Amino acid sequence: MSMVNAFDATAADHLDPEDRALIDRRSKVLGPAYRLFYDEPLHLVRGEGAWVWDKAGKKYLDAYNNVASMGHCHPHVVQAISAQLGVLNTHTRYLHDGVVDYAERLLSTMPDALGHVMFTCTGSEANDLALRIARSYTRRQGVIVTRLAYHGLSEAVSELSPSLGDFVPRGPRVRLIDAPNALTIPPEEQGAKLAADLAKAISEMRADGIEPAAFIVDTVFSSDGLYPDPAGFLQPAVDLIRAEGGLFIADEVQPGFARTGEAMWGFQRHGLVPDMVTMGKPMGNGFPVSGTAMQPHLVAEFGEKARYFNTFGGNPVAAAAGMAVLDVIETEGLQENARRVGAYLRSGLEDIASRHWNIAQVRGAGLFLAVECVNEDDTPDAARARFVVNHLRRNGVLISATGPGANILKIRPPLILSEAEADHLIAATRAAFAAA
Repeated sequence: MSMVNAFDATAADHLDPEDRALIDRRSKVLGPAYRLFYDEPLHLVRGEGAWVWDKAGKKYLDAYNNVASMGHCHPHVVQAISAQLGVLNTHTRYLHDGVVDYAERLLSTMPDALGHVMFTCTGSEANDLALRIARSYTRRQGVIVTRLAYHGLSEAVSELSPSLGDFVPRGPRVRLIDAPNALTIPPEEQGAKLAADLAKAISEMRADGIEPAAFIVDTVFSSDGLYPDPAGFLQPAVDLIRAEGGLFIADEVQPGFARTGEAMWGFQRHGLVPDMVTMGKPMGNGFPVSGTAMQPHLVAEFGEKARYFNTFGGNPVAAAAGMAVLDVIETEGLQENARRVGAYLRSGLEDIASRHWNIAQVRGAGLFLAVECVNEDDTPDAARARFVVNHLRRNGVLISATGPGANILKIRPPLILSEAEADHLIAATRAAFAAA
């Protein structure tokens, strides 16, 4: 499976000679597994707020990067990291107020039942740790994920990431189910359909002698094509996995930290209290910090018998970065901004859709939006999506695409996005569809 919106290295002749040489050098030292975005890869040198600049000084609105969720190089986050780095950075085997202060504040944003948090460096590590704890607690091995999910790159969780492609093996202890589909399933049937598919997967797993340990989902189903609605439809599936003796793990790497606008966490939109919550990318606004929050009873035996240590996970600088992100969300009202500007952006995209029959649907939550491109027979139109993505890139706006048909525009700007910047994105998207 090729990556959606990937650069084709065989079509590099038209590129700037310096960039072509850099791509060759990159390939020689980094190897063949890395990918670049866009028909013409970007050579970026600077970022500030919602904008990035390339080596020629051209400015781009970054409407895709979920890492710098507070905006590139947010001064409060940069200052907090720099100040702590200039004093002390060590690991969690020493006492440090900052690490405990951050853990307490982070957990205060979640339901009371989630009483512990363990820190890691990446979302992959957070999901890996959640998986270890789930299997240890339940004494089971089976895990159910959606058909195009992405939950990380480690050996343990890559098998939970079918979006990586068929080359990544999935053993019998992992089962795939369909994600929600707002085009083919009525809203009132989404919950029952997901629960029925989960029940079937559990039954098939048990036929092979494997018991379910966990059901893990990204609570907006972003890699599957972004399906956040209707709010609450996840409840029947969560009830089912618990009734069958498994755990529900909410992967909040994409929807977490106020992105949906309606809530701090994606699972809160569904009225859920997960057994475990995994976090990553926006947690440190670019500094590598992630974590797994959990109900305390799940980790009691694991903590007694296995211990846990991560040299860089939860270090004082990481805690300072995480604390600064929470400061910015609160002081700048970014959850409300995501709700308000997200609704404004969605309205503009829906206006474009009303003028183009080949846009089947605009959907999303807060500042996480999807635009689905289709052919006349309603099949996925990946070519149109790719054209729009690259037209936008050439005209100073960065987005990408997703979904099993590679036909769904994925729009995920920083939470600081203004209405004026949303207008810029809307105008560029209107021009791209007009040219398609």
